[in-house]
Amino acid sequence: IRTAHAKGLRERAVLFRHALKNAFLPVITIIGLQTGVLLAGAILTETIFSWPGIGKWIYDAILARDYPIVQGGTLLIAVIFVLANLLVDLSYGFLDPRIHYE
Repeated sequence: IRTAHAKGLRERAVLFRHALKNAFLPVITIIGLQTGVLLAGAILTETIFSWPGIGKWIYDAILARDYPIVQGGTLLIAVIFVLANLLVDLSYGFLDPRIHYE
């Protein structure tokens, strides 16, 4: 960033081309990790506040010992989590050309 300032680039160009480009990768990583936390917390949040949703649905299925619904709900949450992490991993290649997959 100092070098970009020394070359005479405008503040906006330095911010977007250099600072935010490098700061965006950790943000994307945290978003991918927080997706799992968000999905796991859905069961607790929806149960406490009696909101309808997948968390309440799975919780009610656990209480009713409806194992196919529990397995299906868990599989659905796992697929959403894997797809979110796949999108994060694929976005790394677009955001930073130094990262490539073989």
